[in-house]
Amino acid sequence: MNTRSVDTLDAELPDIGAGIDIGARLSQLRQERSWTLQQASRQTGVSASALSKIERNELSPTIATLQRVARGYGMDLVDLLADKEAPRSLAGRRSVTRASGGRAYQSNSCANTLLCADLIDKKMTPIRSRVTARKPSDYGSWPVSDAEIFLTVLRGTVVVHSQIYEPLTLQEGDCLYYDASTPHIWLSDGPEDAEVIWVLAS
Repeated sequence: MNTRSVDTLDAELPDIGAGIDIGARLSQLRQERSWTLQQASRQTGVSASALSKIERNELSPTIATLQRVARGYGMDLVDLLADKEAPRSLAGRRSVTRASGGRAYQSNSCANTLLCADLIDKKMTPIRSRVTARKPSDYGSWPVSDAEIFLTVLRGTVVVHSQIYEPLTLQEGDCLYYDASTPHIWLSDGPEDAEVIWVLAS
């Protein structure tokens, strides 16, 4: 896990759900389906070796990787990060996340908070993140997803790296919409961690 010192943004990023053992959770879900790692890999598009490392908590998966796993397991990302399945929502639904709410998930590159996490089967997943990564090696692998992403910078400076574009620097208030099917990473530039709101749409 990232051991970088925590700044004052931590007071704004809640710790709800942060205690979930994602490795044990994925292992449990795979065993419930009687899948081998190879079968899980075919279903999710994540390599068997990566899944094995995640289950042993030797690799911290990004949100994009977890989304691929969730889809392969026939689940919503929110369900995947919950201890138990959330209730299905009815038509006319809505959700409010207060400033101190959300469901937290920490990866090596970002401190993430899933917003409006009480709703599942959403067409988009809104997330607030503090980008802790400063160099490409902070990522185990570059995230890739069949989703589209909208990103806006709330604070600090974010540099977006992609395998097909030159690095793009985004300042506070800047926005970016992109196809995430190409491997990409976000890095904070400067002494302070950048903070972003992003939407993952599939």
